[in-house]
Amino acid sequence: MSQHATLSFEFFPPRNIEATFDLWETVRALAPFRPEFVSVTYGAGGGTRALTQDAVKTIARGFDLRVAAHLTCVGQSRAETLAIAEAYAEAGVRDIVALRGDMPGGAPFARHPEGFASSVDLIAALAATGKFAIRVGAYPDPHPESRGRGSDLDWLRAKVDAGASAAITQFFFEAETFLRFRDACADAGIDVPVIPGILPIEGWAGVRRFATRCGVPVPAWLDEAFAAAIRDGRERLLALALATEMCDRLIAEGVGHLHIYTLNRATLARDLAHALGLGPLRPALDRVA
Repeated sequence: MSQHATLSFEFFPPRNIEATFDLWETVRALAPFRPEFVSVTYGAGGGTRALTQDAVKTIARGFDLRVAAHLTCVGQSRAETLAIAEAYAEAGVRDIVALRGDMPGGAPFARHPEGFASSVDLIAALAATGKFAIRVGAYPDPHPESRGRGSDLDWLRAKVDAGASAAITQFFFEAETFLRFRDACADAGIDVPVIPGILPIEGWAGVRRFATRCGVPVPAWLDEAFAAAIRDGRERLLALALATEMCDRLIAEGVGHLHIYTLNRATLARDLAHALGLGPLRPALDRVA
């Protein structure tokens, strides 16, 4: 069933020359998989706004890929935000991932005095232009600021009503987490595609810290598995095996698209796609090696 799924990849904008070369090498390595789209993030508080715009335009021009630009409400007025969106449209970008955005340093969200009040307001304004396909964020585990699962679903439904055509989820560690959420979305009348966000585990210590900051529960068995794998020098092998097993289960349950958070590293994302049979065949010598 794997051959029927499609892929997308997420990148973040580089902050220096070395990171720029790393990003272009990553995009070059993953472009042959012909992703349905790729996305480029903003930093906290829109701190990488100009870098995001440069990366989006360079990827679109240089790699002939459909690029979805992240756009947030944080730190700018409505006019500034819509001017950025218009610049994307003029550059041929037709896809936006519309998010509220996080404040720098994890501070509570504070609306710009002339800005959008929420992601729902941003989505409605973008939809009114008629220029973009709009994707939004979704949370299989409760958002850190959530008042409960019902509240999260209400927000997602409001985003869809405002004009979102698909949702991409926060990462998770077990397939059942996503499948339960997908069922809950269907029960709540949310009828747009809900795309699982997949984070291949490049390094368990860093991913675990990131999960804690994002409010993503970490199963005890995963701690134990990685402790043993790290001790035996098998961390990367375990990471690939777990990601492959989870994605294969999702595809078997009817998931037709996987959104892979690359962290600007190609190796695990590439190997995962190959393991699932979703990419071009490797050269014969590479397969034998």
